Amino acid sequence: MMSEQEKELEPVVSKENTIVEEKETFKEMSPARMILRRFFRSKLSLVGIIMIVGLFVFSFLGPVVYSKWGEEQVDRKEVVQQIPSTFTYENEDGETVTVTQILEHTSTINSYASPSSEHLLGTDDNGFDVFVRLMYGGRISLTIGFIVVILETIIGIILGALAGYFGGWVDQIIMRIVDIFNCIPTLPILLIASALIDSWGLTADQRIYVLMVIITIFSWSGVARLVRGQILSLREQEFIVATEVMGLPVWRRIFKHLIPNVMPQLIVSMTLGLGSVILYESTLSYLGLGVQLPKAAWGTMIATSNDPQVLSYHTNMWLPAGFMIVIAVLGFNFVGDGLRDAMDPKSKK
Repeated sequence: MMSEQEKELEPVVSKENTIVEEKETFKEMSPARMILRRFFRSKLSLVGIIMIVGLFVFSFLGPVVYSKWGEEQVDRKEVVQQIPSTFTYENEDGETVTVTQILEHTSTINSYASPSSEHLLGTDDNGFDVFVRLMYGGRISLTIGFIVVILETIIGIILGALAGYFGGWVDQIIMRIVDIFNCIPTLPILLIASALIDSWGLTADQRIYVLMVIITIFSWSGVARLVRGQILSLREQEFIVATEVMGLPVWRRIFKHLIPNVMPQLIVSMTLGLGSVILYESTLSYLGLGVQLPKAAWGTMIATSNDPQVLSYHTNMWLPAGFMIVIAVLGFNFVGDGLRDAMDPKSKK
């Protein structure tokens, strides 16, 4: 038992002191640290980061580690292939009968191979290693996604900043152009533009660059509208009025003081836009209008499922590519949603 004197000497920690200390600690946190703290509290945000990091490691480091086969290397080995052929007919009793025949033929290319130690996910109809092309396809999709998002953000920042800062006829002209691009059905126009590329006789590498330019042209308008709206709300703030009084040039007011205050919203927009760009590229490649052979692309790998035999008996040729697209889109969307919630001061998470 403690004596009365020991009780009097025991330190007393009041709730008021604890609250004051917590408030002081909270005040010491920078805005960036508060955003990161909110962001990492979200489980979906962490899942999204793991997905994206895994994709980058798989796509960019994978081919370095697993260098057994190249992107365009064909397995030229003579094999006897067994190709199942299924058809149906009605017998004399009117019953539907399904018959599966196994056709054998000798091929000089090891195509349609099943997964094995030699080919982890088998081979496709051209004798390419599916696992290797899955990695190289990720390189192309992620590279196209990042370059397109950076280009559309630069265009959107410049035009949106000019419209929001100057207003008047400058704002009217730029926003009418934005409205026109918003009214254009993006996917049909991309299909038409990609079909025109075929008539130009471009190489597979050149098609990739042209594809990035086309997607950028039809996807910058959303960024411009976002930047304009933010600058309209910021240009009357006291710190901008102070820069005008100091006589700073217009370009410095915009790019030194206004744009940095719009960056949090732009980062969220860029992250969410990455998933959409990857989906566009994969769709065009699936339709045969994007990345073409011999280059690898997730969309062209999924396009092999148009063959009923491949769809039914060779799921290893197209299912992994579809899985990778889902992982990429979900990963960037999870991170984008997490950043949006973390940067929202009204968020209660």
